Amino acid sequence: MTDAIPAGVWGHPPADLVALPDGARQLSPLIPGSAALEELAPGHLGSLTILAPPGTLERRHALAHALRALAPGGALTALAPKDKGGARLRRELAGFGCAVDETARRHHRICRVRRPAEPAGLEAAIDEGAPRLLAETGLWSQPGLFAWNRIDPGTALLLGALPALAGRGADLGCGLGVIARAVLASPGVEALALVDIDRRAVAAARRNVADARAAFAWADARDADAVPDRLDFVVMNPPFHDGGAEDQALGQAFIRRAAGALRPGGTLWLTANAHLPYEAVLSEAFRQVTPRAASGGFKVFEARR
Repeated sequence: MTDAIPAGVWGHPPADLVALPDGARQLSPLIPGSAALEELAPGHLGSLTILAPPGTLERRHALAHALRALAPGGALTALAPKDKGGARLRRELAGFGCAVDETARRHHRICRVRRPAEPAGLEAAIDEGAPRLLAETGLWSQPGLFAWNRIDPGTALLLGALPALAGRGADLGCGLGVIARAVLASPGVEALALVDIDRRAVAAARRNVADARAAFAWADARDADAVPDRLDFVVMNPPFHDGGAEDQALGQAFIRRAAGALRPGGTLWLTANAHLPYEAVLSEAFRQVTPRAASGGFKVFEARR
């Protein structure tokens, strides 16, 4: 019987599309404090509902771990918007040896399966989406992270404009730690807090930033207790997507949080896509705002509190 075994959930599936059992254990790496799906013992779960991620390698990795964590006969419900991986769910689950019951509702594909006794291809999918050291960048990364296999041009523009910083600072939405590595190249930096909402990014940053001055937090940088206060500087390439959709308010909230964490006279260094309307919130939150670079559809600001 699997109904006595714990239930799990990955992410926040729309409540009007699927019903979750009471007490379902959160397993998403994007929700701080969640358990790690990949660390569950095989056969641990009786059921699992997953709002599948859009990237192919990340999604197959998550589905394979889901099937591995389920007891034989355990129920897996996987759903995603049709244009963000949902159209591929049926084929991917069938490739793992599952008999798939697929329905469509509100632009989502919803697939329900029972874990077969001998799923096929789980190890290959887990390996393809696992953390790795990239020869191209020399950094640890994982499919599903922002710019997981390259240095994105906005970050590169910021690195080219960034002066040697000093004192105590924070990297909000630190990702793999690319910006942090550049910041810590300055001997004047006393401490740097790296904060990211993605557990996988924090794990990668720990491997990429081998510096005793660095501290790491798996947290939402917008939360008041996630970032130290009275900082000398903040650096960031803030996110502007939530659940795959553009959300300009997300980056604006990061700017306000940076202002709240800085001491009077402290400085924010920010890179962003050129179309994002951050100028108004920067002017509201900071005493002085100076454009420092613009190229290739990106912009860099220095803002002094």
